[in-house]
Amino acid sequence: MNRAHMLLLVPVLCLVCACGVLAAGQPLVFGLLLVGPANDKGYSQAQYEGGKYVEARLPGAKMLYLDKVNPTDRPGVTIPQVVDDLAAKGATLIIAGSDDMKDGIHEAAAQHPGLTFLHVSGDGALTGVAPKNLGNLFLKMEYAKMMAGFAAAMTTRTGKIGYLGPLINDETRRVANAAYLGARHAWVAVRGRKAEDLAFKVNWIGFWFNIPGVTSDPNQVAGSLVDQGYDVVISGLDTPEALSVAAARHKAGAEIWALPYMYKSACQGAPEVCLGVPYFNWGPPLLAVASAVAAGTYKPAFEWLSPNFAALNDPDASPVGFMPGQALSPEVQKALEQFAAELGSGRLDLYAGPLAYQDGTVFVASGHTPTDRELWFCPKLLRGMEGASASQ
Repeated sequence: MNRAHMLLLVPVLCLVCACGVLAAGQPLVFGLLLVGPANDKGYSQAQYEGGKYVEARLPGAKMLYLDKVNPTDRPGVTIPQVVDDLAAKGATLIIAGSDDMKDGIHEAAAQHPGLTFLHVSGDGALTGVAPKNLGNLFLKMEYAKMMAGFAAAMTTRTGKIGYLGPLINDETRRVANAAYLGARHAWVAVRGRKAEDLAFKVNWIGFWFNIPGVTSDPNQVAGSLVDQGYDVVISGLDTPEALSVAAARHKAGAEIWALPYMYKSACQGAPEVCLGVPYFNWGPPLLAVASAVAAGTYKPAFEWLSPNFAALNDPDASPVGFMPGQALSPEVQKALEQFAAELGSGRLDLYAGPLAYQDGTVFVASGHTPTDRELWFCPKLLRGMEGASASQ
């Protein structure tokens, strides 16, 4: 039995335990810090809508949110300052939505021991450096990214897949690697091609989304990939520039496709070129945390939740999904459904060794599969991928 299969044997949304208890009848007020705009059609909007999901389903719950919580958009504003304001307004649960908020949210949690904190995508509870009132939550996007890579490799005419990456860290390397594994499987096992004939190139822009004058322009980076013959671009950004570039090139007569990221409805921006979108469904997991906090049963811990493959696009069931796009051919969609079924049943484990990193060092030895901890801390891109594994 492989890793993915074992994860499906436990409840997908098991987030219970103990912290402070609200006074009887007192509704939960929770604060949500978003790294980008609440309407970015990507990562931050998915979290914002997750917060609205909690408001709609937890009686009396009220969300207070602040978006664009990053040094460029809000220079001089610190996360402890934001948390002080939220606490003064009655928030007893504070959710920090991005890995970049780690130092600030740890500091704020130490300053407010009576509040409960949730750091999304962080790992302080795993490594033991987080304050006792701070837990971590993230979702196993890797499997949906495998589906994105699979769809890309089944569709490409040139055998060249581009990956538009944000900044470089464990998370971004990990999901890029997952996309490559899905692509390689489709290319070799389904299409019957040689692995060395598949080009998979990762170009990084330097942050989760475009910041003029700070990051590389994602429109230019995606355009450069297309100019080099990469006819499918998979996005790793919070925002949908890869889709916009593909739509513009398609309008000019090119045969180009893209897969945006993060947000379930992202394909609506250019359905004619969208093969699908791997997305976060934050509502159910945030509701589980909020309900536990409201009941006084939440115990801060590290939680990394698996997709529910039996109900992948059910908004009330799976924390991760993959929404097929209009540009996906019926034949590829059928193959993709079979691929997802094999991942979900455990018949297929793309993390089974042997796997090596770009420099030839062993990631997973033959006959083994990685632990969650070995997957979480991802130091390099995999062999077969082109692109930087670390910032220059």
